[in-house]
Amino acid sequence: LGVFEQDVSSEICLQFPALYQQGTKNLFFDWSRILGWMCNGVYSSLVIFFLNIGIIYSQAFRAGGQTADMDAVGTTMFTCIIWAVNVQIALTMSHFTWIQHVLIWGSIGLWYLFVALYGMMPASLSGNIYRILDEILAPAPIYWMATLLVTVATVLPYVAHISFQRFLNPLDHHIIQEIKYYKRDVEDARLWTRERTKAREKTKIGFTARVDAKIRHLRSKLNKKQSNLSHFSAQDAMSPRSL
Repeated sequence: LGVFEQDVSSEICLQFPALYQQGTKNLFFDWSRILGWMCNGVYSSLVIFFLNIGIIYSQAFRAGGQTADMDAVGTTMFTCIIWAVNVQIALTMSHFTWIQHVLIWGSIGLWYLFVALYGMMPASLSGNIYRILDEILAPAPIYWMATLLVTVATVLPYVAHISFQRFLNPLDHHIIQEIKYYKRDVEDARLWTRERTKAREKTKIGFTARVDAKIRHLRSKLNKKQSNLSHFSAQDAMSPRSL
């Protein structure tokens, strides 16, 4: 899926060279992002486990009032895992083709197909999973409700994160995406030209960037000292002793 993903089109990347600096600045593979995904994985696993246990385990699962056994609970959990992973993948993507749709939604469909076909096998092969989808899970509304609620609860923090980032701390490609989505490049040509000009400004990376930052820091300290000296000199000139 990552091979076919693109934040903006190749034509726009050529118009905005600054977009390529996101890779050299390590914006997508820094430790904060890695730890964030790790925490998201831990959160998702806890939600999928405990929320399914709370919803299903002690409730009447079938029309006759029977509660769900561990096979039904485990299959429901795995269904939630399939949905949560694929929905989060869909949320991370900016560019969809038929290949992405087939792989994402096809993965979900294949899971149901696998459970159905595996359950249709003889009981000697399928074991406790015999007819689990068509006779146990599918007729139970709580199975579909749990799948929906757990999936929403799992992806909700990520949706909040990407919404916060786009509104309050957008990256360069987020801004370009918004301009293209609302067709500001057509309606406001001056804005589009200004953004393109800013994206072509000379920048430095690596060692030269660190040297340049150090020079700016030293200049700032020097200017601050000169400003303080000028301030004290003016005060001395106006003091009674000088008069």
